[in-house]
Amino acid sequence: MTRQRPYPSDLSDARWELIEPALTAWRAEHRGMGLDIGRRPQHDLRRIMDAILYVDRTGIPRHHLPHDFAPRETVYGYFAA
Repeated sequence: MTRQRPYPSDLSDARWELIEPALTAWRAEHRGMGLDIGRRPQHDLRRIMDAILYVDRTGIPRHHLPHDFAPRETVYGYFAA
């Protein structure tokens, strides 16, 4: 599902460009180590990061995460790792 408007907590394009290489490298190192079990990742890293920031900035429990983000289990898995 694609959002029509970004949330105020979403990363700007400039901030995403700064952290994307590090997150992509981290994801590549951890393939097959429980996060995606060797499968091709199904969820966009930027959307996962936006979801983590949304929970952090709003203070909501992760089970109240809006449906237009990655599944809450995925978001929490990345947050915990």
